[in-house]
Amino acid sequence: MTTIKAILGASFWFILTGCQTVNGVYDQPARIVNPDAESRAALKAAVNEALGTEVMLADDALTGSSLLPIERTPTGTMDDPVREGLILDKPIRFQLVKNGEECVLINLSDGARYPLSNTDCEVE
Repeated sequence: MTTIKAILGASFWFILTGCQTVNGVYDQPARIVNPDAESRAALKAAVNEALGTEVMLADDALTGSSLLPIERTPTGTMDDPVREGLILDKPIRFQLVKNGEECVLINLSDGARYPLSNTDCEVE
C-alpha cells in the first residue's frame, strides 16, 4: 500500500511540475533587431534545416513581426511541368520568440525549436 501511495505521489508531482518551465522564463513573441549577415545566415540555416530544402528569405525577415510564413512552391520538370493556378496549400509558419536572452525560431506546425546564434531580438 505504501508503494502505491509513493507512486501516486510521485506521479502527481510530475504532473504538476511538468507544465512549468525549468528556469521560469517563458517564450515571448519577438522580432530581430540590428540584423546583419551573421543573423540572416543563422535564420536561413534554421529555416533550411526545418524544411529540408534551400529557401530564399528577405533581408528584413522577422524584423517587423514575429511571424514568418513560407509559401510552398511546387516543383516541376520539363517532362512534368507545374500546372498553372492557385496554390491552395497553407504556408508553413514560423514564429520568433525570446526566451531569456535566447532568440528561438519555432516551427508552428510541429513545435520544433531552432535557437538562432549571432541574433539580437526584442520582445514585440
